Amino acid sequence: MRVKKGDTVKVIAGKDKGAEGKIIKVLREEERVIVEGVNRIKKHTKVVDQGGRAGNTGGIITTEAPIHVSNVMLVEGDGVTKVGYKRVDVTKRRPDGSEYSSTRSVRISRKTGKEI
Repeated sequence: MRVKKGDTVKVIAGKDKGAEGKIIKVLREEERVIVEGVNRIKKHTKVVDQGGRAGNTGGIITTEAPIHVSNVMLVEGDGVTKVGYKRVDVTKRRPDGSEYSSTRSVRISRKTGKEI
């Protein structure tokens, strides 16, 4: 997946098209994300009487439902961008204190080429 928790995304398809929000949770197996304030549903809950504070009061709870990751795009600056990857050289340190050079993958903006 090219987006992760905490990214600001814009919805590009569906009933909430054009809405922006922060990713609350990523569901990798289902290829879905939960975005703050997007795809809100109402869930009816029953009164559960377990005595004391453990019981829950019934009612209607509004919560965010997952949407498919293909329906969102990462927001960068004033617009949206595709996400790419590139390898950069880094210096790593071993437990004994010696250093060595290696590479790591970083996300980049396809629009500007800058690291995200």
